[in-house]
Amino acid sequence: MAPNYRNNGTDPYFILGPCVIESEKQLLRDAKVIRGICDDLGISFTFKASYDKANRTSAKSYRGVGVRDGSKMLAEAGAAVGAPVTTDVHSPEEAVIAAEFIDLLQIPAFLCRQTDLIVAAAETGRAVNVKKGQFLAPWDVKPIADKLIKAGCQNFFFTERGTTFGYNNLVVDMRSLYWMREAGYPVIFDATHSVQRPGGGGDCTTGDGVLAPVLARAAMAAGVDGIFIETHANPAESPSDGPNQIPHAQLREVLTSLLAIRRALTGLE
Repeated sequence: MAPNYRNNGTDPYFILGPCVIESEKQLLRDAKVIRGICDDLGISFTFKASYDKANRTSAKSYRGVGVRDGSKMLAEAGAAVGAPVTTDVHSPEEAVIAAEFIDLLQIPAFLCRQTDLIVAAAETGRAVNVKKGQFLAPWDVKPIADKLIKAGCQNFFFTERGTTFGYNNLVVDMRSLYWMREAGYPVIFDATHSVQRPGGGGDCTTGDGVLAPVLARAAMAAGVDGIFIETHANPAESPSDGPNQIPHAQLREVLTSLLAIRRALTGLE
């Protein structure tokens, strides 16, 4: 089962994994790489990947392997390395299917106000992560929380992933992290999607992956409960969100810096 994501003031939570499932072999390989790094650093993580990239800019872009096959593959990879798993769901029907295999159901940012989807995810009994829409103010998450609670979900949190700033651009307001936590909700910061340039490539989304570690460090200093990072062995070869993902070779350094910031904040050795 997924943990309770409210941070206890010491160890942050990490959600780590590739953007999309490319193959069963790739998924297991990525899970093992991330497990090795996290074991060395003494931290736990939730393994993530998408079975379907339903919000691609172009109809020609790679989508994924489908809800049932993808969820099963993800669950098997998580079990192989002893980590809970998460994936995004796009309809009430998908939420029910994914919940057979997945510990933490993720509501995509573009769908964060879809009541039927939120209620369906809550009613599965699984923990729920709602990505705050690029079009929402921090205080706009309260009605979403109310929907989740009314549907019986107590273990949920929100993920900040940037706010639309003009055309083909996002900006992160670090005040948002504070305000959502002050409202009583656990908050995770999505470092890699926050550096997207939506539609920046015309028929694809581009981004500034080099800035993802910078924003992750700022968010950790702001006191978030955890960090969401997409990571890939070779981001240039990823069929989705390559420009934003952190290479496996850099992940240890990034996580080490985030842990150092948290420990500086809490006074822990």
